Amino acid sequence: MATAEFAFNNKIYTVMKLLLFKVNYERELRISFDIRKKRKHMKTEEFMKEIKNRYEETKVALVKFQEEIKRQADRNRKKVEKYKVRDQVLISTKDFPMK
Repeated sequence: MATAEFAFNNKIYTVMKLLLFKVNYERELRISFDIRKKRKHMKTEEFMKEIKNRYEETKVALVKFQEEIKRQADRNRKKVEKYKVRDQVLISTKDFPMK
């Protein structure tokens, strides 16, 4: 999947005369190392740490947002009756299609 995305973004399209990578990320695609070598690259590690930090910050912000939305929704909720097994209830049939 990553290889397909790389190939797609690394192609110059004749209509735009630009790399899709540059269109998407507003910078040139740079490959400064051989992908096949299995050694660590500092820029890659820094990038991954930054992405992980952004992910964690976003996750915390989303949890706070969900809690706030729930609090606001719960404020307007009505109390409902809890029914038990074998309780008898009346059901309106006005919304049921009858033949």
